[in-house]
Amino acid sequence: MLQTFAFIAQLVLVLVCLLIGTRKGGIGLGLISGIGLVILVFGFHLKPGEPPVQVMLTILAVIGCASTLQQAGGLDVMMSYAERLLRSKPHRVTLLAPLCTWFLTVLCGTGHVVYTMFPIIADIALQKNIRPERPMAVSSVAAQMGIVASPVSVATVTLAALLSSHAAETGDPAFSIVQILMISIPASLCGVIVAALWSLKRGKDLDKDPEFQKKIADPEQKAYIYGGGSTLLNQEFPKTAYYSVYLFFAGVATVVILGAFPGLRPSFLSDKGELARLSMNLVIQMVMLVVGALIMFISRVDMAKVPSTAVFKAGTTAVFSVFGVAWMTETFFGDHLDQLTHGLTSVVQTAPWAFAIALFLVSKLVNSQAAALTALAPVGLAIGLSPVALIGFFGASYGYFVLPTYPSDLACINFDRSGTTRIGKYVINHSFIIPGLIGVFISCVVGTFLAHLILA
Repeated sequence: MLQTFAFIAQLVLVLVCLLIGTRKGGIGLGLISGIGLVILVFGFHLKPGEPPVQVMLTILAVIGCASTLQQAGGLDVMMSYAERLLRSKPHRVTLLAPLCTWFLTVLCGTGHVVYTMFPIIADIALQKNIRPERPMAVSSVAAQMGIVASPVSVATVTLAALLSSHAAETGDPAFSIVQILMISIPASLCGVIVAALWSLKRGKDLDKDPEFQKKIADPEQKAYIYGGGSTLLNQEFPKTAYYSVYLFFAGVATVVILGAFPGLRPSFLSDKGELARLSMNLVIQMVMLVVGALIMFISRVDMAKVPSTAVFKAGTTAVFSVFGVAWMTETFFGDHLDQLTHGLTSVVQTAPWAFAIALFLVSKLVNSQAAALTALAPVGLAIGLSPVALIGFFGASYGYFVLPTYPSDLACINFDRSGTTRIGKYVINHSFIIPGLIGVFISCVVGTFLAHLILA
C-alpha cells in the first residue's frame, strides 16, 4: 500500500513538473524538471538516472552546424528556391506549400526554418483568393512532421541512439539511421500529402466568408490584409551562401552513407575487449563539427552572430529541455521499471498502438519529439515493445499541435493577416488540430505497415 502511494505521488510530481514546465517554455521545462529530479532523489530516495549525454552532444553538433549555415545565408538560399516553386504554381499552393516546408525540415533537421515561408505562403494565397488557412495550417504541421524524416534532426538521432543502446544491452538487431529513414520518410510524406488533400476544401472560400468580407469592407483592414507581401526573390545571395548549402548537403550525405555502410566506419577495441564500429552518434558529431568549420571558413561567417540565429536559439533550448526532462523521467522510470514491466507488458504486446497514443500524449506534455522519445522509448522497449514497432510509431512523437502553443503554430497565426488561421473559441478547435491528427494517424499506419514489411 505504501509503495503504491509513493508511486502515485512520484508520478503526479513528474506530470506536474512537465505541465508547469511546458507553460514556461523549453528552458523553463528543463529547470523545473530539475526540481522534480531533486525531490525524487532527496525526498523519495530514488537512485538518479543517467542524463543522455551522447544525445545532447549530438544535438549540439548538429545545431552548431545548422546555425552556422543560417548565418552564412544558406537557409535563405534554400527557401528562395521553395518560393520560386510556389510562385510558379500559385493555384497549387495548398498542396505545394506543405511539401516545401516538409522538405526544408528534412534537409535542415529543424522545423524552425519555416518562419520565413509563412508570409510568402500567405501572400501567394491571398493573391489567388485562396483561404490562407488552407495552405498555412497544414504547412506548419508539415514542417514539424518533417523532423522524423530528417537524417540530422534531434528526434531521428535520439531514436537511433536509443535503439543502438537497446541493441547493445539485449542483443536485438540494431537499426541504423538509414533503416529508420526508409520507414519514416515515406510514412511522414504520406501523412503530409493526405493532410494537404483534406485542406484543399477546408473552410469557406474568401468571397463566401461573411466574417472576412466584413473585415475587408474597412479600407484600412483591406489594405493591411492585401498589403505587406513578403518575398526572397528580389534578394541577391553571395556565392558563399551557395557554398554553405553545398557543404551542408555534403555533410548530410556523408552521415547517410556512413550509416548505410557500417564497413566504412573505423573499428576500435571496446572496454570489453571486443572489436566495435565507431557509433553513429560520434559519426554525426564529428561530421557536423567539420562541416560547420568548413562553412565558417569558406563562407567567412561572422561567428559572433551565430548564437543570435533562430536555429541556434531553438536548438540550445531543445538541449536544455531534453537534459532536464530525460534525467527526471529516467530517474522515475528506472526505479519503477519492474512494476511497469509487470503491469504493462501484456498491454503493449496485445495492443502496441496503446504505446503510440502514450508517446503522442507525452509529446504534447514536453513539446518536443526528441524529449518524448527520450522519456518513453526506453520504457516501451523494456516492457516488450519491439524496435520494429517503435520505428513504425515514430510519427506519433509529434503531438504538440494538440494545443496551439508551439512557437511555429503561433507564428503561423500571426503571419496570416486575413485572420483565417486562428485559435478557436474552445482553444482545442484551432486550425492545426485536424491536419495534425490526419498527418500523424496516416504516418503511423503507413510506418507500421512498412516497418513490419521491410524490417521485421
